[in-house]
Amino acid sequence: MNPHRYPDADIAAVARAIAERRDIRHFVPGALPAGLLERLVVAAHHAPSVGYMQPWRFVRVAAPERRKALWRIVEEERHRTGAALSSRNAEFMTLKIEGIREAAEVLVVALMPGREAHIFGRRTLPEMDVASAACAIENMWLLARAEGIGLGWVSFFDPQTVAQLLEMPEGARPIAILCLGPVAEFPPQPLLETKGWGKRLPLAEVLFEDRWPQDAGATPKAY
Repeated sequence: MNPHRYPDADIAAVARAIAERRDIRHFVPGALPAGLLERLVVAAHHAPSVGYMQPWRFVRVAAPERRKALWRIVEEERHRTGAALSSRNAEFMTLKIEGIREAAEVLVVALMPGREAHIFGRRTLPEMDVASAACAIENMWLLARAEGIGLGWVSFFDPQTVAQLLEMPEGARPIAILCLGPVAEFPPQPLLETKGWGKRLPLAEVLFEDRWPQDAGATPKAY
């Protein structure tokens, strides 16, 4: 018997949160329960990070005028992305990609300045700062789902423009806008899957043994 193993019920709860996590765009009115925002940030801050660099920084966007300005930045990029999609432009423009104006809370996640000095684990893979921050966001995402709170990761923005809006120091780089709040439901499937933009690949297409098979195809494009 493995003394480090969690009870079956705990393992099932973790697996359920992973399976039922969704990228949420639709929120209903209401605030987060007292103390939950802090608990979510604590969960994020307990994420693994390469070289223990802890590159994540969080900016809560609470002032209505700043949140509206943030929404405008996202809206501008939404139109640019739609134009770049050419043949699927009209279809893309019908998708809701953010909930900045409706969400109870909005956090911007950024990489800290001066992270270039952290060489441990990044000498050949400098992008591990982004990977570490993504782990922090996933921690927050899973706890939010377990708490019945929706979270959506918005990536439609120009990083420099967002950094200027939030008065970030030189070298800081925003990588995510997180919208959090109560929801009417958690969809049984990811939104983009139900809209026909892609589907979850079978394990045989993502798990290889010993080598990369020569007949392994590329991931189908979702646009």
